[in-house]
Amino acid sequence: MTETWLPSLTLTEVRNAVEPVVQRGADKLWSLRDLDWDEVRPDRLTDADRSVVRFITYIEDHLPGYMNWLLRTFPVDGADLSIPIVAVHREYFRFFVAWSYDEERHAAALTRYQEAAGINTSEALRLALAEEGRKHFDLPYPEPLEAFAYTMLQEKATQLFYLRFRDVVTEPVLRDLLLRMARDEARHFALYAHLVEIYLRRDPAAAAPHLKHVLRTFRMPLSDTLPNYRRWSYSVAETAGYDHTEAYTALERMIRQFVDSPSAELGELLDLTRSLRTLP
Repeated sequence: MTETWLPSLTLTEVRNAVEPVVQRGADKLWSLRDLDWDEVRPDRLTDADRSVVRFITYIEDHLPGYMNWLLRTFPVDGADLSIPIVAVHREYFRFFVAWSYDEERHAAALTRYQEAAGINTSEALRLALAEEGRKHFDLPYPEPLEAFAYTMLQEKATQLFYLRFRDVVTEPVLRDLLLRMARDEARHFALYAHLVEIYLRRDPAAAAPHLKHVLRTFRMPLSDTLPNYRRWSYSVAETAGYDHTEAYTALERMIRQFVDSPSAELGELLDLTRSLRTLP
């Protein structure tokens, strides 16, 4: 990819983006106690449902890896960092803390659900999660816009998957949990989409190569580390009637809505999103 310099977002821009999202999270907060665990009906789960629950538990539980990547990408300590950059990164950090609390709650709820539904035992599950969790996680997106674009697409893909899976599941507690997690993911998506939008408004031609790079290299989390990920993810997607490239339409809509006169670079970006969505 040709390097295109992009200025950092300002402290005011980031603060104004982060504060309402963090507040909405606090206003919509839920806990494991809000789920009626006594109403779990394991007999309402198919083998495919159980497989999906196991899969998404691994994905949600890898939170330390995701958080470490974010802190490497947006460091908040170091004498070599300028004070204005650290100030901006600390605003991101406020969201990362709120985001990580949501994701940890998802992982904890899915873990408890596996135990309540008899999908796995407590000790065996925690050891399996620890085995996967110790694996290093990294992404090739050091540029902030690329990091935001990746997480925007990933959060939207996860939100859509939970809603699609909920449509085919009949077990009541799992349906409740999936809706709660989908709403959280929608809120996370909203912040990242807002940040990407700011870059697009500021300089769409400069932003386009970075967005194309993310689209061409996008992989869902743990695709390189979770055993049998490819086969398992295909089975999971088939169960839910879902395709992660549905998330690309969010970027396509953004480009069309917020850019008055698409440049050649943005035209190519739109073509790329459409082509990726039609791949077999």
